[in-house]
Amino acid sequence: MNDPNVLDAAVLGPYLAQRIDEFGQLTGVEKFNSGQSNPTYLLKTTTGRFVLRAKPPGALLKSAHQVDREYRVMKALEGTPVPVPQMLHLSDEDSPIGRQFFVMKFVDGRIFWDPALGEVATNGERTAIYDSMNATLAQLHEIDIEARGLGDYGKPGSYFERQINRWTSQYRASETGVIPAMNRLIEWLEVNIPADDGLVSLVHGDYRLDNMMFAPDRPQVIAVLDWELSTLGHPYSDIAYQCMQWRLPHTSGFRGLGGIDRNAVGIPTEEEYVLDYCRRRRISHIDNWTFYLAFSFFRLAAICQGVYKRAIDGNASNPEKARTYGEAVHLLAGLAVQLIDGE
Repeated sequence: MNDPNVLDAAVLGPYLAQRIDEFGQLTGVEKFNSGQSNPTYLLKTTTGRFVLRAKPPGALLKSAHQVDREYRVMKALEGTPVPVPQMLHLSDEDSPIGRQFFVMKFVDGRIFWDPALGEVATNGERTAIYDSMNATLAQLHEIDIEARGLGDYGKPGSYFERQINRWTSQYRASETGVIPAMNRLIEWLEVNIPADDGLVSLVHGDYRLDNMMFAPDRPQVIAVLDWELSTLGHPYSDIAYQCMQWRLPHTSGFRGLGGIDRNAVGIPTEEEYVLDYCRRRRISHIDNWTFYLAFSFFRLAAICQGVYKRAIDGNASNPEKARTYGEAVHLLAGLAVQLIDGE
């Protein structure tokens, strides 16, 4: 059985050599095993290394896997305090691989998959890693969207209402069975949306530790990756989404911080992390925190359901791992219901 994620290097190489300066001759293609949405590949050439990120093969949900938006936002962020890889080429839909993709420069750095940072030697470095991540998020939410040409990158206002509608629709489109906790969560979110406070910023949408690269020799973010879910939205959705990791179990499936003694290993508590963000944004506190967290659990559950459905349909980027995402939907919805019940 042919793997739909395998790229035809014989066709791809000459195409990119004609469109990217100093690309050289393509000598190897390796698919990264991480990620469940848009498959990503390391391209080795006679001049160096590049990274290609493509839409997945097969039938796709509407508004999902928009690699052109990823390309656009990272291109717009070049030269800002928010570090991103250099964008080199965006293909059309009828590309040599049969689907749209973009190519960016390879960034040499460290990716930490475990938020407990067990491979980091000292508490001081762990603290600094989280502080750099916090500072980068605050800088992202300070980006002048009009000056960067992103004024039309999303719709202003009613962000959470639109997001709940979008992800409910995508969840229903990929639903494989009835999950009572998920249905209850959706109903609760719909009637507990906070009044629109007018805050609008560029949001990443999937801001977490393993979606950024750190310098090889210092605890500093050097590239924020995976902008597929980015849009103009409410900045508190990003900080709540990241803080959800403090509440997830510390297992191979989630790699959360649940059960970890944060103070003992130099990692800030959720409260400390939020206070640092507020200080950097010059705000006193964040109201409606339970709603923002519950929304984060809901959206991640909807994403996991989509990954699980693609695995069933045979279109997942990493099919073997993707099937475990079906179990994740139940866990995430359950944690969210516990959260809203404990309010």
